[in-house]
Amino acid sequence: MELLREEDIISLAESSVNSALKKGADEAEVFIYHGIARTVAIERGQIEKVSRLIDLGVGIRAVVNKSLGFAYTNLLGDESSVENAVSKAVKSAKASKPDPEWPGFPTRRPLSSVEGIFDKDVLNISSEDLVKMASAMLEGAERVDNRVFPVEGGVGASYICRAIANSHGISAFDYGTVMECSLAAIARENDNITPICFEFDMGRSCKVDPESIGQEAARLAVLSLKAEKVETKQMKVILAHFALQQLLSYTLLNAIKADYVQRNQSALQGKIGEKIASEAITASDDGLLRGGLHTWRFDGEGVPQQQTPIIESGILRGFIYDNYTAKKENKESTGNATRSGYISTPNIEPTNFHIMPGKFSPNELIGRIDEGILVHSVQGAHSSNPTSGEFSVVATPAFIIKNGKIAYAARGAMLAGNIFDLIRNISSVADNEKKVGSIVAPWVLVENIKVVGR
Repeated sequence: MELLREEDIISLAESSVNSALKKGADEAEVFIYHGIARTVAIERGQIEKVSRLIDLGVGIRAVVNKSLGFAYTNLLGDESSVENAVSKAVKSAKASKPDPEWPGFPTRRPLSSVEGIFDKDVLNISSEDLVKMASAMLEGAERVDNRVFPVEGGVGASYICRAIANSHGISAFDYGTVMECSLAAIARENDNITPICFEFDMGRSCKVDPESIGQEAARLAVLSLKAEKVETKQMKVILAHFALQQLLSYTLLNAIKADYVQRNQSALQGKIGEKIASEAITASDDGLLRGGLHTWRFDGEGVPQQQTPIIESGILRGFIYDNYTAKKENKESTGNATRSGYISTPNIEPTNFHIMPGKFSPNELIGRIDEGILVHSVQGAHSSNPTSGEFSVVATPAFIIKNGKIAYAARGAMLAGNIFDLIRNISSVADNEKKVGSIVAPWVLVENIKVVGR
């Protein structure tokens, strides 16, 4: 696989910054992204296609009299395309309204070292090997039960490199790999068809087990065949990895962003030092987490990523910042300016929001419940209220627990409540942490959640 050289990418970024200054910019920043992704897609129980996607582009931010302009291009084969994008960014800045609070681009700070984000085996894996992994995932599901039908999924291997330069001395380069496997399955018996049950693993190395992913998706699907309606009542609820990630992503994670706090859109505004969660919860935003899915040496503005304490034994300790919001409070950025690539400007997002694991195994957590529900995933979390934290979601797949054991699948169960009440009512934390999106967390046991039967 042919990769761009670090010195060539840095040279392009720095020369583009100088070009913007010559064209009239007071400040300039250039971000370069190069991604190579190979995927094998599974559809309707079969391997459907093998694809390879290359994405390479440059995003330019220019500032003139505190007015910001932005432009990008992916036509790097044409020597004039980057120059044209630089000109567009400068013209856009000249035509934009000034921002009197603009603090300037960040200045250079020493970068930290990170570990576990690049694996040459991911880089060099062949398409044939990816197909074998997808086949192993399908075979793992099919061996569990002949009533299982894989719906969709896939295997992917990606290489990503990022570079940034600005007119205040920042010049940095980083690279990493990502490996992912996923499978969604249903089970069918006569006229009874289960909801879709999903399992996946994702990391920065080749250490994924596609067969076990297929087996787990199939196991959940078979368990879901015998489902019963649930009674509406307050219950103990275990939130598994996906369910917890879905609920937190649209509520708590927004509440810790400095821009939400400064716009009076966070329920945590003014609560630094106060107890906001159970003593069982300690969490940080860890941009340096070994092998973290969002671990990099620097963020989308070239600021060093770091570990930022958020909750310590239930006490709120801090928020996450980019350069703009940090300077409003005379602080330093926490390295949370995030880009989805070269086509967008940075937004404040968590890196690896890490909830520290507890001491209980998943089975021990289940064994602590006389009557409750285990929720693997939810639907509708995106409609949660990010300001108040209110949520109402469908729990599927979910399983009723009786006398410390899983009894049967729950049909038509909904969870309703407030995320800030939920995190205060977490009584136990498991030891099985997993990376899901920007969340790194184990299962948690929550007391007293309203479960609504339909």
